[in-house]
Amino acid sequence: MKKHDHKWSRACKNLFLKAINFKKNIKDIAFNKDCPIKKSIEKRMDIILNHDPPKEHKELITFKKRLIKYRNYIFTFLYHLDVPPDNNASERAIRNIKVKQKISGQFRSEQGCDNFAILRSVTDSCLKNQQSVLSTLNIIANLRTD
Repeated sequence: MKKHDHKWSRACKNLFLKAINFKKNIKDIAFNKDCPIKKSIEKRMDIILNHDPPKEHKELITFKKRLIKYRNYIFTFLYHLDVPPDNNASERAIRNIKVKQKISGQFRSEQGCDNFAILRSVTDSCLKNQQSVLSTLNIIANLRTD
């Protein structure tokens, strides 16, 4: 039996999918702490965490321990509009650095690495906020530093 085919892991996956779907369809005014759907999701997570995955699947046991450790943060995205339910934005942000590292092997100096990280951060912030990257870099280049 595969670990992802077990009843415990399917219940966990279905709960996460339900929470993500709820987040996608929720309206701004529904972001209050008394929402019954949020309470049912939280309660269902507690029920899942009270049951043990099979002992032969050590990865599931480790995963359950992490869920217990970070229990208070799992569904943060249900209580804050600006928190996404996934970390895709974070993964996209580091992808450029990993590609640069893979192509060139490494940065030649720590200063070069820092400069690249700063420029990437500014560029990503501009793109995320729908601002012109070129205009922003032009403003930064013309800043007085005295």
